[in-house]
Amino acid sequence: MPAEHCRTGGRPPNGPDEPPCPTEAGAREAAAAGDVYATLVERITDPGRRDTAREAEELRALPEDIAQWLTDRGLLDVRRSRLSAPERALRELLLDHEQQLRSAVGALARNIRAIDDVLALFPSTRRWGRETVEVEFFEDRDRLRKRLDDLDALSREEFVAMRNTFPEPAVLEASLVSDDRMLRQGVAFRMLVSAQALRGPGVVRYLDMLLDGGAAVRVVPALPLYMNIVDRAITVMAVGPDPHGRDGDVILHSPRLARCFLQVFEHSWDLGKPYSGSPASGRQPDAAQDFSPQEREVLALLAAGAKDESIARRLGCSERTLRRLMTQIAEKLGAQSRFAAGVAAARRGLVD
Repeated sequence: MPAEHCRTGGRPPNGPDEPPCPTEAGAREAAAAGDVYATLVERITDPGRRDTAREAEELRALPEDIAQWLTDRGLLDVRRSRLSAPERALRELLLDHEQQLRSAVGALARNIRAIDDVLALFPSTRRWGRETVEVEFFEDRDRLRKRLDDLDALSREEFVAMRNTFPEPAVLEASLVSDDRMLRQGVAFRMLVSAQALRGPGVVRYLDMLLDGGAAVRVVPALPLYMNIVDRAITVMAVGPDPHGRDGDVILHSPRLARCFLQVFEHSWDLGKPYSGSPASGRQPDAAQDFSPQEREVLALLAAGAKDESIARRLGCSERTLRRLMTQIAEKLGAQSRFAAGVAAARRGLVD
């Protein structure tokens, strides 16, 4: 039947004998059931006319459709032996719907958690699939440096860098601010420098300042890349000129790619020689000033027999960051184990 006939309550012009629309039939059923209910309630609420046995008999004799209508709305109990007041029926309906809504909300929350749990597995389960990598490209070096300042501020555990060239001294001085902030926050900071890049203006002073802050620096004959890796998740690289002669830098947001480039870094790091500072700085290899206050504190706590958990809590860093810091200390001492590092530190007067 066309919808317009149901909305108007009429009948199709060519079907006068067809049954009424569902909405019309429902309205008539509600009206009939309402009249029956009103009559019964009027009799029940009048003590002079009330007959309990007759009421029960009348309720059991109600037409099936009317009895079902009243039962569905809580106006008649399921045994069809007692009527309920509209106020009570409404309260029970509301309570029933409240329970249903609470149950639905709980089910929805469980489903959302289940979806989140499955989504969290995607990076590890899609080993052989495609990965969408967010890439940022910069041709303007000033915009790049501002973006790098933001990324450096987000670094929490590890920062590694490869330098086959350095910018001008003014830029190096400015970058010391973010570098020092990372070091003071306990970020494990390692930098590889090519021998040629070491000769650039202002580079020696910059590296001396990094050493003073607790960074580890090594020198290698040559490096293939100019690169930063932040927390093994973000890689920043200089890219060569395109066919149009334009060059720039890219930022790759991918832990998988960062781990690949980190392997390149680690290979060169193993081949590098520790940078101990310029002669003008007064540094001597293995001298006490090669160790930052934080590293000296770690050595003192280790000498006192403190456990990793208590040392990390004292420094306000994670145990993972602490382990990297201890590896850095061992490298400066030329030690192969934690015990050997303690012995070497004691011999050099780094601990009381």
